[in-house]
Amino acid sequence: MRVYDSRLQAEVDFVPLVEGRVGIYVCGPTAQSSPHIGHLRSALVYDLWRRWLTYRGFDVTLVRNVTDIDDKILASADGKEPWWALAYRFELEFTAGYTALGILPPTYEPRATASISEMRDIIQRLIDNGHAYAADGDVYFDTASWSAYGSLTRQKPDETVAAADSEVRAKRDPRDFALWKGHKPDEPADASWPSPWGAGRPGWHIECSAMSKRYLGASFDIHGGGLDLRFPHHENELAQSTAAGDAFATYWVHNGLVNVNNQKMSKSLSNSIFAAEFLQQAPPIVVRYFLGAAHYRSTIDYHDGSLVEAEAALDRVEVFLARADRRLDSTRFAGSGVEIVPDEFAAAMDDDLAVPQALGVLHETVRAGNAALDNGDLRAVADARGAVLAMSEVLGINPLSPQWRDARASPSEMALTSLVETLIADRNAARAAKDFAAADRIRDELAAAGITVEDGATGSHWSID
Repeated sequence: MRVYDSRLQAEVDFVPLVEGRVGIYVCGPTAQSSPHIGHLRSALVYDLWRRWLTYRGFDVTLVRNVTDIDDKILASADGKEPWWALAYRFELEFTAGYTALGILPPTYEPRATASISEMRDIIQRLIDNGHAYAADGDVYFDTASWSAYGSLTRQKPDETVAAADSEVRAKRDPRDFALWKGHKPDEPADASWPSPWGAGRPGWHIECSAMSKRYLGASFDIHGGGLDLRFPHHENELAQSTAAGDAFATYWVHNGLVNVNNQKMSKSLSNSIFAAEFLQQAPPIVVRYFLGAAHYRSTIDYHDGSLVEAEAALDRVEVFLARADRRLDSTRFAGSGVEIVPDEFAAAMDDDLAVPQALGVLHETVRAGNAALDNGDLRAVADARGAVLAMSEVLGINPLSPQWRDARASPSEMALTSLVETLIADRNAARAAKDFAAADRIRDELAAAGITVEDGATGSHWSID
C-alpha cells in the first residue's frame, strides 16, 4: 500500500509500526457551532481509510477526538448557556451527521476535558526539558528552543507566523504558543482546572497530543485531519510531542476542503452549507457518494446539480443489482457471485486511496454486468453482482445495505413509486383481459416519462432510464 505523507510531500510505502495493526488519530470537531459539509467530508475520508485498511486485513484503531473546551467554545457560549452544555449540544449534531452518512463510530471518541491530567504531564515534561516556560499563570512552548519547528509544513522557524495569542506580553517570542492558559476573571469558574502553574485550562494544540498518546501510545501510524489544520495546529502538535520525547505519528494525512461554486466556504461570504441542511437535499447515501467520490486530497466544488449527478451514478448501480437479482432468482447462479473486489479496484485503493479510479472500476463492472444480462450470460452476471456488492460495501454505498434501503426513499420518491406501481397494476390487468391496446398505451406513457418496464417470470419491474 502507498500513502501520501504530507510531511515528506511524497507518496511512500505504508508500513505499520506493528504488523497487522494500524493506529489512526483524526482531529475531530471543535464543538462551537453546527457542522458544515466540510466537517462531513473530513470524517468520511478517514472512514474510507479505515474501511479499506480493515478490508485489507488490518486491525484498525481509529481515535477521533472532540474538542469540548476552547476559546471559541467559551466565546460561543457568551454566558448565555453553560459552555459545556453548548459543546455537548453541538457534539450531538456532529454525531447525527456522521451517523446519517454511514460513517462508522470511532474506536474511541475522547473529549478533551477527560484528559486534563495527561495534558499537564506533557506540559511538565516540556518545562523539564527546557522547551516550555511559565509566565503569569500561562505556559508557552518555546519555539526557538526546538530547531525542528516548522518541519511539518516545510517552513524555517523564523518564517512561521506569530501564534494567535501573540497579544500576551509575557511571551518571549510572538511565535510561542500557549500550552496552558491561566484562568481569567471574566471566564466561567468551571472552565478551569488546578495545575502547578495556577488554575486554568489547556491550549488547543496540547489537547490532541495528550489524547493521541493516551489512546494510541507515544507512537502511532497515521495522523489525519483537514488541510486547514496543517499550520499551526498540526505543526504545534508535532513540535510539542516530539520535544516531550514522543515519536508521535509516522505518516501525516490531510484531506482537501470543500468549496461552494468555486469559492471557499466562509462566514464573510455567508456561503457555508450546514450538514443538516445538506442532508435534506438528497438521500444520505447520495450525499456520501458525492462527498467521497473525489480523491481525498483534492478540493471538492459543490454546485447546483452535484447531487443529481451523484444520484444518477448510484441509480445505475442499484438498477443493475435489482436486474441481476431478478434474473438470477430461482437459477443455479442465485447467490453464487463471490463478493471480492476486482484486482483493479484493489490496486486503485492501495494507491493512496484513489477512490475516483476505484469508482471507475465499479461502474465498468456495472456496464459489463448489464451487457451480460442482455446476452443471457448468467455466470458473468453473478460474478459482476458479487464484485459490485464487494466494492460498494467497501465504499459504504451498497444500496442493498439495510441502512440505505430503509432510509433512501424521499416523500417524492415514495409518491412516484406509488403512481408507477398503480399504472403497472392497471397494465397487468389490461394484459390479463387481453386488452393489449390499453396495456401498450400505459407502457408507452411510462416510457415517455423515462420509465422502463421489464416483464419477467417474477412479474413486471420498472426502472428510471
